[in-house]
Amino acid sequence: MCGRFTLTVSPEELQAAFPNFHIPVDIPPSYNIAPSQPIPVIANDGKNELDFYRWGLIPSWTKGDNFGKFNLINARSETVAEKASFKSSFRRRRCLILTDGFFEWSKSTSGKGKTPYYITLKDQSPFAFAGLWDLWYSPEGDPLKSACILTTTPNDLLKPIHNRMPVILPPESYTGWLKPGEGRPEDFQSFLIPYPAAIMQAYPVSTFVNSPKNNSPQCIQASTLL
Repeated sequence: MCGRFTLTVSPEELQAAFPNFHIPVDIPPSYNIAPSQPIPVIANDGKNELDFYRWGLIPSWTKGDNFGKFNLINARSETVAEKASFKSSFRRRRCLILTDGFFEWSKSTSGKGKTPYYITLKDQSPFAFAGLWDLWYSPEGDPLKSACILTTTPNDLLKPIHNRMPVILPPESYTGWLKPGEGRPEDFQSFLIPYPAAIMQAYPVSTFVNSPKNNSPQCIQASTLL
């Protein structure tokens, strides 16, 4: 699964990496984005602009008293077209989730606990996860937009660390993934593949990142303790 990620680049760098979308100029750096927090989303709603959604998909049909039961931060690409919680969004409501790195935890070589790893592109540029979004209304009629990250099998870099990885989309796939309106599941399944390991890197970091309360550059500093 993908349970934490970052967005540490400046708004100017983010705009340069996503030139066809409007990026707000007041996005603060985040070194430890966790479930239920706001995450940066570009939805296939035709607006071509970044907004912030709740991380943890709340299907539109969720009843108010069941709200707390849903914390769907990831969706498996192999079953997303069939699962009731995801299939409607997969056909109609896809999105980009902007990031510049993510964390996975691996069993420590010392046998004591797990070691967090920080994974980025080798050039440390920002990129996009494939995501799904939905719109839910509270019993009082208040709207809530939420999103989740699609996952797939790991590439050769991630295999020693974790048995899943988030789906990372190359820029040439953005237009197709963000196609508005309803599509057939088979139109989008080809996007859901492991990203090339050769252009990614991973290194261990401190367990400082384990707490969602910690949100500073220390979260992504390399550690030599395994």
